[in-house]
Amino acid sequence: MKQHVSGSQPVDLTNCDREPIHIPGTIQPFGFMIVVGSDWIVQRAANTELYLGIEPLGLLGHPLGGVFLPHAMRSLRGRVSQLRGDDAVERIFSMRLVENGKPFDVAIHFSGPSVIIECEPARGDEIEVSSFVRTMITRIQNADSMQAIMREGARQVRSLTGFDRVMVYRFAPSGAGEVVAEALEPGVDSFLGLNFPATDIPQQARALYVRNVFRIIADVDDAPIPIQPIDDREPLDLSLSLFRAVSPIHVEYLKNMGVRASLSISIIIGGKLWGLFACHHYSPRLPSFAERSAAELFGQMFSLLTESRLRSEQTAYEDSARKVADRLMAAAAQDSDRLTDAQWMGDLVLDAIPADGVGVFVDDSVSLTGLTPDEQQFRTLLNALNRRNAGQIFTTNRISDILPEAEAYSDKAAGLLAIPISRRPRDYVLLFRSERLRSVRWAGNQEKEVEYGPNGPRLTPRKSFEEWSELVRGEAKPFEEAEMRVAEALRSTLLEVVLRLTEAASEDRRRAHEQQKLLISELNHRVRNILALIRALMGQTSREADDVNAFVATLDSRIQSLARAHDQLTADQWGPARLEDLIVTEAKAYFQPDRQSVRMSGPNVSIVPEAFTVMALVIHELITNAAKYGALSDSGSVDIDWRIGSDGELVIEWREIGGPAVMPPKRRGFGTTVIENSIPHELGGEAVTRYKTAGFEADFAIPARYVASARERDGVTKAVQADRTGGADLISGKKVLLVEDSALIALDAEDSLRELGASEVVLAASNAVAARAIEGGDIQLAVLDFNLGRENSMPTAERLADAGIPFLFASGYGGEGTIPDRYAHVPVVVKPYGTNQIETAFAELGRSLAGDA
Repeated sequence: MKQHVSGSQPVDLTNCDREPIHIPGTIQPFGFMIVVGSDWIVQRAANTELYLGIEPLGLLGHPLGGVFLPHAMRSLRGRVSQLRGDDAVERIFSMRLVENGKPFDVAIHFSGPSVIIECEPARGDEIEVSSFVRTMITRIQNADSMQAIMREGARQVRSLTGFDRVMVYRFAPSGAGEVVAEALEPGVDSFLGLNFPATDIPQQARALYVRNVFRIIADVDDAPIPIQPIDDREPLDLSLSLFRAVSPIHVEYLKNMGVRASLSISIIIGGKLWGLFACHHYSPRLPSFAERSAAELFGQMFSLLTESRLRSEQTAYEDSARKVADRLMAAAAQDSDRLTDAQWMGDLVLDAIPADGVGVFVDDSVSLTGLTPDEQQFRTLLNALNRRNAGQIFTTNRISDILPEAEAYSDKAAGLLAIPISRRPRDYVLLFRSERLRSVRWAGNQEKEVEYGPNGPRLTPRKSFEEWSELVRGEAKPFEEAEMRVAEALRSTLLEVVLRLTEAASEDRRRAHEQQKLLISELNHRVRNILALIRALMGQTSREADDVNAFVATLDSRIQSLARAHDQLTADQWGPARLEDLIVTEAKAYFQPDRQSVRMSGPNVSIVPEAFTVMALVIHELITNAAKYGALSDSGSVDIDWRIGSDGELVIEWREIGGPAVMPPKRRGFGTTVIENSIPHELGGEAVTRYKTAGFEADFAIPARYVASARERDGVTKAVQADRTGGADLISGKKVLLVEDSALIALDAEDSLRELGASEVVLAASNAVAARAIEGGDIQLAVLDFNLGRENSMPTAERLADAGIPFLFASGYGGEGTIPDRYAHVPVVVKPYGTNQIETAFAELGRSLAGDA
């Protein structure tokens, strides 16, 4: 049944929020809609006469197969079978639906038990538009700040869609939006910096923006087309529809702004509506189906990149805040009086969470510092907090919302963050923020007027969009989500301190309960240590990296080093592993062609797992530094000797010979810290480094408890030789064909090929596109994904073989039993793969070609 707001009911924002915009019963006229059941019998239709020459009522009750061509029905059935999840939509480009008819672009999705098929005339631009998205994303990735990301996003959306104005809204926690970036046609008024109240986008519209991230209104003056039949049956849910007609309220809203067409792309962060690309055009405009699909894809990629950038910034902040929790634990655990000292607590906590005042309430004792209520007002506020869920972090930027009398001191304390530090609702640390007087620039008066229109009393959008100002009082700057997470970490630390201080005086039952809680905290602590190791690698690497590429490469190498060490340990069920294997594995990962080997000598020594991962990072940093700055960067070599000392300790000597002159580093980087501090700090051993002009030297001593076994052998010095040579040489300057049906994998592989020196990379998602590329000439090498969805790349392999063009395969199945025997000699890159794997495979291909010659 259709929902209505009673004409006798007072009209307010709640009524606007209840408008059933997802079931309008009509569509926009730039295409037609057919709705079928699971038996593919037509249940409903709209606007078919204009495009198919058949009235909607004439289709009802008939099989869709009697209207559409057989191949079209096969495609539709196949796409329906691929729909996964409630909000999935499949698209088909340039498909001929009826005999002698023009091709249509088609979108298909479920609405309850029914299948909705939406069709519009095809423009045939899907290949051109799809290639544009990668360039758009690259420009976003190169932006160096959040503001630059927003600004570049607006420019890219306008470049793709051609709308007169493209704005980026960012929503506040209250739901109000601010225009934080825009791109404009010359002569169009700027809305940059304007604020829009939360009521401009009703709640049900926000829910739709999350489910359906793309929305187009081609012409606000278009008359909506009814979906036939018009009867009392259950209304059709058009939440995911591309053609869904527009709310009359929203149409009037746009007309009041002089806007004829609009387009929106949701920015979803963490599953929530974080922002919006809002596009306006002052004449009718309908981008092509392919352009709209590309814009939707760009919006999804933009959301992921924005979320990644936000998390990186938050991680850096939380890393620094974590040190505050460590200092708090160390100091408070030694002196219980610290917990009741607001001055000390403020000096410590405010380094992590900015605030204007701190109040502490422990064991009925109050301590205040900075801008806070007085003691009586503070106790009254605590009573109000205790009526809430006192066991959780609580925040508000308007204390007067929970305690009206707090308005009297809002100039000093308008917002708060409450951190409970005991299981009982009586002990708190409260952070206060003072009133932030600010002038908000709203786009028009936010009080919507009530008018009587053709549909009776209902809300009418604002008639004036002239800028006006509102002075916001009694409100503080909100505490952000990252600050809330830091507060939660501080709460856990303070809880642990309180538990430790009170454990001795607790009765047996409470002591047992608190001991269990401490055990749980210890388990959490161990898990956090694992996460902290990865986070520390990220943080330290970011500080010494000059750019994003260097950061990614260095971080990847360090994590790969840990992974290689882990693989060596797990290969023997997490037992002791050989030092020689560790050195060989790390050295081979960093050798370049024609470099001298690393020479090793010493007994057959195995190290226990606890020390093996530490040594992996140390050896990794030594090898890396030698390859970048030391002996292996020129024509030198490295000698590594080890022996068992008099006390059973493992003594390792590292000597670099014949490289460039060595100078002590001007700054102490993370790699140097790992080399000099890891063994003494984590293993209780020794590490000594010497920066001699003739070459870098280092001596290490690993305590005997970490040495699992040591067997003497002959004194022959072993050399580590490079495994991969010639891969980049083979690729350098070549035009490479990359056949890959996954867009994301193709983009990543393209970057790797360019990094290895390819002069040009031609992307193809199918054999047909690959054939055209080969016929065009100049292809010199190729990488073929063997499985291409509904086909494999054998036809392309045959063409390449006939043309004498070298190629290699890529496969997610490892190649075994997949590649035909006649191509068993062709190297196979196993997914997932990166630059190193591609280079190694091309090196193997190069050796194979040299052998054939």
